[in-house]
Amino acid sequence: MKKSLLPILTLLFSFQFITAQTDNLQWLDIELSNYPYPYAVSVLELKIQEQDLKMAYMDVKPENYNGKNIVLFHGKNFNGAYWKTTIEALTNEGFRVIVPDQIGFGKSSKPQHFHYTFQQLAQNTKTLLDTLKVEKTAILGHSMGGMLATRFALMYPKMTEKFILENPIGLEDWKLIVPYQPVEWWYQNELKKSYDGIKKYQLVNYYDNKWKPEYDQWVNLLAGWTLNSNYKIIAWNNALTYDMIFTQPVVYEFKNITAPTLLIIGTRDRTALGKPLVTEEGQKTMGLYNELGKKTQKEIPNSELVEIENVGHLPHIEKFESFIKPLIRFLKK
Repeated sequence: MKKSLLPILTLLFSFQFITAQTDNLQWLDIELSNYPYPYAVSVLELKIQEQDLKMAYMDVKPENYNGKNIVLFHGKNFNGAYWKTTIEALTNEGFRVIVPDQIGFGKSSKPQHFHYTFQQLAQNTKTLLDTLKVEKTAILGHSMGGMLATRFALMYPKMTEKFILENPIGLEDWKLIVPYQPVEWWYQNELKKSYDGIKKYQLVNYYDNKWKPEYDQWVNLLAGWTLNSNYKIIAWNNALTYDMIFTQPVVYEFKNITAPTLLIIGTRDRTALGKPLVTEEGQKTMGLYNELGKKTQKEIPNSELVEIENVGHLPHIEKFESFIKPLIRFLKK
């Protein structure tokens, strides 16, 4: 009798644990007004695509300012808040750190209709830097932010002093093997998002099934939005940015980068867009960062590669010291 009850009790405990996690979720405002960022947030008013939009950003200038600037571009499933420890380390070294939330992300506007292009997001960031009177800066992009950072460096080479990619997506052209899906398909997927699904995705794809309590906050930020009655607007923006990523590759233009470049690559990463849409054999060829880092380094002139073994998609979260040391060394060159 005891043996037959054990699976039931285990299942019940698991259900209670998941329910408790979900019950503790904080409802989040569509522009995260009830979620504090690690540094003061300012807003840039933008008039683009016949809309009045707001671009939130942090601009952290240290007392021991060394005259050098760096812009940090966040990934698709994140916002500027996850750069907290990076901002702290860089400002301690005297760098001014500018961290925008792109339109559609974080504390920035979530438009009901918007034509997302990396060119548009890069131009928005250039407008921000012009407003702040920043003429030259280093550019660092993580994940989707790596694709945006690449587009920025190509559009504004004179402004880009140094160029850093941290586990960027877009090191391969997925549309060569992944069948195209319309925006509506991505939208329906976003509407199905839940705490459990988001955590499972990050656990498997980011952290190699090894979870730490400090990772919870990045799940909660996304899952908290699903509790909002306006979540459909967030889901629609997410769908539009998936389409942007899928249809606007930058991989063919790495050869045109002119700024000194540093690639910081966690080699365990296997992130790739559209994996569920291809065969099991096809999936095995996608997101191989242990190979993609080396390949990309060969494509970008005047570039160097730092590989971090046994680290996944988020080196600056998972193994901070291994990320920040080569970054600071590169910036001080």
